[in-house]
Amino acid sequence: MKRLTPFVCFVATLPALAAPAQDPHAAWRDYGGAADSAQFSSLTQFTRANVAQLQVAWSYPIGENKRYFFNPLVVDDLMYVMGRENAIVALDAVTGREVWTYHPPAGTTLITNRGINYWESKDRAHRHLLFASNHALRAIDARTGRPVTSFGVGGSVDLKQGLDRDPKNIALVQSTTPGRVFEDLLILGSATNQGYGSAPGDIRAFHALTGKLVWTFHTVPKPGEPGAETWPTDARKTVGGANVWSELTVDAKRGIVFAPTASAKYNFYGADRVGANLYSDCLLALDARTGRRIWHYQMVHHDIWDYDAPTAPKLLTIRREGRTVDVVAQVTKQGYVWVFERETGRPIWPIEERPVPASDMPHERTSPTQPFPTSPPPFARLTFTVDDLSPFLSEADRTRFRAAILGARNEGPFTPPARGGTIQMPGNNGGANWGGAAADPTRGTLVVVSKDLPSLLKLEEKAPAETSAAARYESGFGFMIASDGLAAIKPPWTSLTVYDLNAGTIKWKIPLGDVPELAAKGFKNTGTHYPKVGPLLTTTGLIFTGTRDKKVRAFDVDNGRLLWEHTLDAALEGMPAMYEIAGRQYLAFCASAQAGLTPATQETIQGAYVVFALPAKK
Repeated sequence: MKRLTPFVCFVATLPALAAPAQDPHAAWRDYGGAADSAQFSSLTQFTRANVAQLQVAWSYPIGENKRYFFNPLVVDDLMYVMGRENAIVALDAVTGREVWTYHPPAGTTLITNRGINYWESKDRAHRHLLFASNHALRAIDARTGRPVTSFGVGGSVDLKQGLDRDPKNIALVQSTTPGRVFEDLLILGSATNQGYGSAPGDIRAFHALTGKLVWTFHTVPKPGEPGAETWPTDARKTVGGANVWSELTVDAKRGIVFAPTASAKYNFYGADRVGANLYSDCLLALDARTGRRIWHYQMVHHDIWDYDAPTAPKLLTIRREGRTVDVVAQVTKQGYVWVFERETGRPIWPIEERPVPASDMPHERTSPTQPFPTSPPPFARLTFTVDDLSPFLSEADRTRFRAAILGARNEGPFTPPARGGTIQMPGNNGGANWGGAAADPTRGTLVVVSKDLPSLLKLEEKAPAETSAAARYESGFGFMIASDGLAAIKPPWTSLTVYDLNAGTIKWKIPLGDVPELAAKGFKNTGTHYPKVGPLLTTTGLIFTGTRDKKVRAFDVDNGRLLWEHTLDAALEGMPAMYEIAGRQYLAFCASAQAGLTPATQETIQGAYVVFALPAKK
């Protein structure tokens, strides 16, 4: 096997280094805590010795049956959350009292409901909350909640403009993830649709005061741009995707934005986009001030599996072979951990280009090899056979899944989608997802929440489009879920894994949470089902996370020991937030999701933001 660094390229000139700022991890002013996406707190009040004393300090109701997974922001003494009917609400961060409420325009159906951005000018004269709704970037005053009418045109910027397509034909461009603020810029990805004719996934930066477009990076290159040779001629006119729908990370010191891109579209059949398809499925390092490419690494060539990297890149400093190295770590749906030198893109551990199965679909030309990181080891299971079927399956489900597995192609993670069916494990909705990792920036610790959810891909022929000479195929894929709502694979379905990236090893791995219906029968430690939850790591050695079984927990980062557990009224998704005001530390969760597996077990939920603290000193 060859050991290569496929599709990696970097240039020598780096952005000018910025002056060091105050500790960004002592507050929660950004989505995920800070611009580096660490989901890490340097606050020290919560420790292993006292975490079991945490109690509810206050809560703020969201409303009935509202599924939210919003990550709160805290600036000064205000907490910004998403409230009833997609309203943005400012709360007193000590008491939960409403200060003001912004109601979005009538007819708003799409909003950045995972979080929003905060920006302020150097003199603090301007303080904006930045978010998108109905494909428009908007700004409101963080002090009053009133729209900033000088932003863009009348307070908004049309995100469908400037994508080399007729805006009327763009069905989807706005992500529900908020992007990243760097200096006076808001850097945004996009959520293009999943089918043919998707818009290209340009990464764009807008001025946070005016809304003016400052720079654009074409993830589907224009003719003559680097990377265009990996696509058919003029592919940008018809092929889209390669977008960052998930999370961006900024190295503020170096002025680098790290962008994990998604697959090109259509997801599962690529006859109209022959080639490696740069910059899809890449970790991109861009100059945050100009959008200029510094380096990139493509983790999947010509993706036909929907193997985008949805989790934010994590910035850490590790000790390797006697030297200190600043690295960026990327976790993926496939269960892999990729680790690169931050400035150059050089892999920390060897990466092997290994032969992979060829497609048997007409006109499809898959890559003969794909890259595999040799270290650290994967955090998810990579195979699914009849021997891995769940013991909780009914006989009818067991028979059905056994026949599906034996009748499908099943040759590893890069088995191409086929008409007869292809097994995909941990699945295109498995592995790590948005918000699913946290990092200790100085100790080399990486924490990953992941799920194992096998899929069955099955392509069916559709009528060809007028713009394509090749027949089109679409996947009738589905997650391999039993009639009772559980995954077909044996548990654990969700895991919590902790890595030591100094050594490139797994320190420990445990199931995360339970399935309430099974726990009631005595079956515990199965891992929750179908989670999209994120961990929060502290400098005092605690990992906090909420789960779909209505519980919030704290674990010891050294060994995985459960230190605290509390049951709430609703299930949890998304990531918590941590902050301190007037010498008291707080931990905030958004509890507003369903815990049940099937319609028969669905319940009315009363969502709320729930904030914990140690008992107040008397």
